[in-house]
Amino acid sequence: MKAELPAEGILKTREWGSSKMYKIICECGQSNHEHDVEIEADETGINVNVYTTVKTDYWDESIKPRYDVDSIWLQEFDWAWKSIVNSFIRKVKLTWELWTTGTVTAQTTIILSEQQALNYAETLKSAITDVKKFKKENHVNK
Repeated sequence: MKAELPAEGILKTREWGSSKMYKIICECGQSNHEHDVEIEADETGINVNVYTTVKTDYWDESIKPRYDVDSIWLQEFDWAWKSIVNSFIRKVKLTWELWTTGTVTAQTTIILSEQQALNYAETLKSAITDVKKFKKENHVNK
């Protein structure tokens, strides 16, 4: 398998000579899983900045819903109020961490086909070479 040009799942969105920006598309098709990646050359070396949307651990349940309620109305009520309480607890945990440590723990995943992963790696390699060359030829940040 070889890297492709144009590359499946990789979209170059901007180029500023010493910096290039790409959109990496998730295989699942959800736009909030995409990554925007910027590769730039500066005086300290190569910077790779990844911009993405992260979510809370919305699957975490402090209060477990029941699945054995005989009445459909009571079952729906059980799920509804526990969902609201669990959402509130998640948000309190998130903001508590932010207020007490100044950080937020979050997770993001991008699903790539084998071809996309190869294209992603090759895009990073190519962009690093290009921005370093531009920086050297144009004496950027000297």
